[in-house]
Amino acid sequence: MVAKITLPKSIEAALNYNEKKVQNGKAVCLQAVNYLKEADQLNFYLKLQGFKQRNSLNDRATTKTLHVSLNFDPSEKHSENKLLQIAADYMQRIGFGEQPFLVYKHEDAGHPHIHIVSTTIKADGGRINTHNIGRNQSEKARKEIEQQYGLVKAERQQQLNNPAIKPVDPKKVIYGISETKRGIANVVSAVMSGYKFSSLPEFNAALRQFNVVADRGKEEGRIYKNRGLVYRLLDEAGNKTGVPIKASAIGCQPTLANLEKKFVVKERVKENLKPFVKTKLEECLAQSPGNVHALIELLKQKSIYTLLRQNAEGRLYGVTFVDNQNKCVFNGSDLGKGYSVAAIQSRLAKQCVEKAEKQSDNSFDAKTGSGAKELQFEKNKEKSIAFVQSKNNPLTILLSTEQQFGNTAYQLLKKKRKKKRKNPDA
Repeated sequence: MVAKITLPKSIEAALNYNEKKVQNGKAVCLQAVNYLKEADQLNFYLKLQGFKQRNSLNDRATTKTLHVSLNFDPSEKHSENKLLQIAADYMQRIGFGEQPFLVYKHEDAGHPHIHIVSTTIKADGGRINTHNIGRNQSEKARKEIEQQYGLVKAERQQQLNNPAIKPVDPKKVIYGISETKRGIANVVSAVMSGYKFSSLPEFNAALRQFNVVADRGKEEGRIYKNRGLVYRLLDEAGNKTGVPIKASAIGCQPTLANLEKKFVVKERVKENLKPFVKTKLEECLAQSPGNVHALIELLKQKSIYTLLRQNAEGRLYGVTFVDNQNKCVFNGSDLGKGYSVAAIQSRLAKQCVEKAEKQSDNSFDAKTGSGAKELQFEKNKEKSIAFVQSKNNPLTILLSTEQQFGNTAYQLLKKKRKKKRKNPDA
């Protein structure tokens, strides 16, 4: 995280800057802290009035406004709640936790960032000292927040200020040897000095994303036997094209011998970066991508370029990950058994099966509005009712109201009364 503090001459200037972004749809006011109303209930004038009311408590102070921007790495995607937590924590650590302040989320740059507008005047009319606040309080707060929230450290955020390596456009340079050489040299020099790799295939994985490849030629060829190396352009299909350039003709001297010296040194350096790459991989795999290509798209959002290695028959036999944020290259198997191409494919397949089973259990019938389990229950219920209503069902026979014929047990017969004989003599 990179924190930048400015002290504008007026609160109107800082507020206008952010509110105009909101009007243009390039920013949103997330929260109004220590205000009497929520941010969505405040218009520009109510926000300004709140600050002016506080500033009127001190007529002597000349600097009354604090404007902070907190900038995050492009690979970081934070929720609004997390951004608000970070903003509140940061303001508390620099001594502005009790002050009224507004938090704006800007969406007009290639990296996520928020702006915070506040006043230096306290409720008792005193002024918060802002002398060297950036070097002292802010720097300490930044480091503590980076550690607490697991943010990309400012020291590793140079890509925000330094331009990235631009891929060579083969269409533009294919017909000119000088242009080809210049384009290849720029890419090779930047990758050779900036990236961490421990083999020629890893070096090539980093180069390929910029349409360049280091080629040793065929094993039976003269270049290969003499341990030579040439650099070539790649077209859109990944095929070699254009005029090859000898390694010795490039200023940084990216010969095979010089590269092999770097392999040993950079092997040790990149070892400490394994956890960062594995964390990104796990985060993407946790989203249950349907296949390898869906996983590649998720990794691209985290600044990881993925190179799949295939044999002549088109079967995948390896995968290489290029972390452009940390500028390091790893083969999947080097990260651990669970990250080889076979292990990843197996894991993705298992996730697909589990997802299908879950959908089957929770499937929904659009016609009846019932789930799979409910439908099965209804079917069983219908079978039970049909059985009960069946004529052959013993229970149905016993409970039937129809007239039945058959012998009745003697004990159940109704006894007839004997008629008394009349006395003839009476």
